[in-house]
Amino acid sequence: MPESKSAIPSLCEPDDTTEMAREHSSSCSSKSSQHRHSVSPDEDSINDANRQDRLERCSTKHSAVGDTPIQPIDSIVEIPDEFYDKLSPRRKTIILILISFSAFLSPVSSTSVLAATPEVAAEYSTTGSIVNLVNALYLLFMGLSPIIWGPLSQVYGRRPISLVTGFGFVISSIGTALAPNLGAFFFFRLFTAFLGTSFLLNGAAVISDIYLPTERGKGTGWFMSGTLIGPAFGPFIGGLIVTYTSWRVIFWLQTGLAGLATIGIFFLMPETIYRKKFDDLEGYSGRAKGLALLSMLNPWGILKLFEYPNFLLTGFASASLVWNMYSILTPIRYVLNPRYHLTSPLQGGLFYLAPGFGYLAGTFVGGRYADYIVKVYIKKRGVRIPEDRLYSALPFLGVVIPGSVIIYGWCVEKNVGGIPLTVIVLFLQGLAQLFCFPSLNTYCLDVMTGRGAEVIAGNYAMRYLFGCLATAVVLPAIETIGVGWFSTISTVFLLTGTLCTYISILYGKGWRDSINAKHRTKKLQELGKKEKLTHTRHVDSTPKFMRNSEV
Repeated sequence: MPESKSAIPSLCEPDDTTEMAREHSSSCSSKSSQHRHSVSPDEDSINDANRQDRLERCSTKHSAVGDTPIQPIDSIVEIPDEFYDKLSPRRKTIILILISFSAFLSPVSSTSVLAATPEVAAEYSTTGSIVNLVNALYLLFMGLSPIIWGPLSQVYGRRPISLVTGFGFVISSIGTALAPNLGAFFFFRLFTAFLGTSFLLNGAAVISDIYLPTERGKGTGWFMSGTLIGPAFGPFIGGLIVTYTSWRVIFWLQTGLAGLATIGIFFLMPETIYRKKFDDLEGYSGRAKGLALLSMLNPWGILKLFEYPNFLLTGFASASLVWNMYSILTPIRYVLNPRYHLTSPLQGGLFYLAPGFGYLAGTFVGGRYADYIVKVYIKKRGVRIPEDRLYSALPFLGVVIPGSVIIYGWCVEKNVGGIPLTVIVLFLQGLAQLFCFPSLNTYCLDVMTGRGAEVIAGNYAMRYLFGCLATAVVLPAIETIGVGWFSTISTVFLLTGTLCTYISILYGKGWRDSINAKHRTKKLQELGKKEKLTHTRHVDSTPKFMRNSEV
């Protein structure tokens, strides 16, 4: 009897709906073993390698019927090496500078008002605690918004989302500068935070779009310098401005910088994503298309990424670093000004330069060191395992930063060492953070290729929620238990983050393989049921005399 033609394509049939998909399928079938960025390059048996090769040739578009959302059956979408050569090195450098500058905006806004807290409080006839509450909520919104911008970036691409949020960031900055009362100040500040996080997500995703895994550490190092230098230099800039003019000038400056970034994105940044999810909706119509689109934009997809224990653990490690950063930066004026008898906002703001210059110095070496460690382990093993990158973060996350923080806290508490020691340890912990963040960020991108915006969204959500918590509790905690004991608590967090990172190195690959295998099995079973159901419907709809003649 002749076989019935199913309306659903075979699972491993190449998706030829677009030229890009055809190139992808061809590349995966002919050169899958040569891919430098393969997430599972260390398969230790021929059967495993064959199975991986078969899965790599599978289309990511599993249904042509239009009745179910399109989702990958794995944590990765295989991208051919040729895609990374699409842009010239010079063009990549321009894009990297642009996204690093854009990433500077939201973090600098999170701390630039710290030096002007008393002045803002006096303007609105409120207290410094209320103004600091706005700063904590700013970080809360930075933590919540990634689950919105992450899926949007994957569906519509990096460029349109960056342009829309850039324009909105300009408008909200103008609103903050003109805010006539505390309510308006609250609203525009929080709206700025909600929009500004898009720059952080898209920037990290763009790096994964244009750089090979063995090159991403360097790019991520430069990008992270923008996100870290911003919080450190923000209070200094704010202190300088508020010493000589109105605090509102801080937000007019922010407006100009945001406008410059948005214009740069419009003229200089092309679309970089390998494949927009929206393109997978071709052939859908009406209600089915709407349901599929809602499924793609559902924030639950980001939260589900935390089923990977390695993603959760490295997220906590990143969060411990952000906790430490904001628990040091937020109270500097309150802690160090009275300790060293400083009187003006500008004098207190100078202390922020110490970690700021540490971040700047780390930019030149941190990411390169992470890439160097990856290449060392490739030579040692013969293959690239994403977890090997995390080795570069361990000594800095587990020794340098905790040591600097505990020395800073207790020396300030006991008034030992004076200004020179304080400046040195603030510089060292800032420098060490640029050896940690590129490694942790790039690891997330390596293990979930093709889902860069979503995975970074989950990571940033976790870290900025911890940043919000640190900002909210640090001043009351220091007033209650002192800066020494609070620094001890931060040190415990950092050491726990180090332990989480090391556990991810040991067990990360096994966890990924196990969960991916479970997802593959589940999807294969679902697709088998659909094909069987479609075949049954086809047979049932065939006239009886035709079925008899076939027999």
